Amino acid sequence: MDEVLISKKDLLEQTDITYGQLYRWKRKELIPEEWFIRKSTFTGQETFFPKDKMIERITRIKELKDKLSLDELAKALSPKKKNINISLKELLEQNIVSVNAASIYEEQLGELDTVTFKTSLYLYLLDKSLETGEVGWEEGKQIVQTLHDHFHKLEDKRASLIVLRKMGVVTVLLITSSDDFYVDEKTKVAVLLDVEIELETLMNSLVKGGF
Repeated sequence: MDEVLISKKDLLEQTDITYGQLYRWKRKELIPEEWFIRKSTFTGQETFFPKDKMIERITRIKELKDKLSLDELAKALSPKKKNINISLKELLEQNIVSVNAASIYEEQLGELDTVTFKTSLYLYLLDKSLETGEVGWEEGKQIVQTLHDHFHKLEDKRASLIVLRKMGVVTVLLITSSDDFYVDEKTKVAVLLDVEIELETLMNSLVKGGF
């Protein structure tokens, strides 16, 4: 499905921010450059934004801007600048991931002590897959291995995690776009996660948890 876009005028009105704030946050990299989408209209070129992501991001900036400097906010909100090493115990205590997700990860890839940002994302995606009720222990291990082996190839692109099931056989996919994704009628899409959306949610949980 195509993203719902919102015009700059409507965004400023709906979020109650100024033009200056919007572009100051852009310069500070609190809002990604690629979210500023130029489109032709009957009045000329106008700027649009992915509505849900922008409103969520601006809401978070407004919540945190009185507690953190803009530079600190940029580090908190940008996964590429996020350099965390937290204990698995802290991650579990904050309910960011489940014990089951951690156990599956450790059985497949080895014991976790400290958790990096990338590992926390893998755990989070695994946990979201388990929450669907469509993924069991062995399928979870496949998800972990696929993320570990291939995610680095797609981390600069818009990616989706997909789990397919056909006649008891599970296939785990990482693809760069799920907009035009089709399967035959005997194949069930057990899991379909937009990695960027899940990453935003994870970042929000980490920021709220003080990481």
